Amino acid sequence: MAYVISDDCVMCGTCAGECPAGAISEGDGKYVIDVDTCVDCGTCADACPAGAINPGA
Repeated sequence: MAYVISDDCVMCGTCAGECPAGAISEGDGKYVIDVDTCVDCGTCADACPAGAINPGA
């Protein structure tokens, strides 16, 4: 199950740089994760300074 980025995202871009699958891109007001590309590794969540990334439901 892909991770999701909440509205707590501060648009720093750290997650996009850390994603080994290249699944994260800049969206409108927050970064977004492409669920078809995400490999569910959690690297982005560990890197997020705002704690805005969590496992999807």
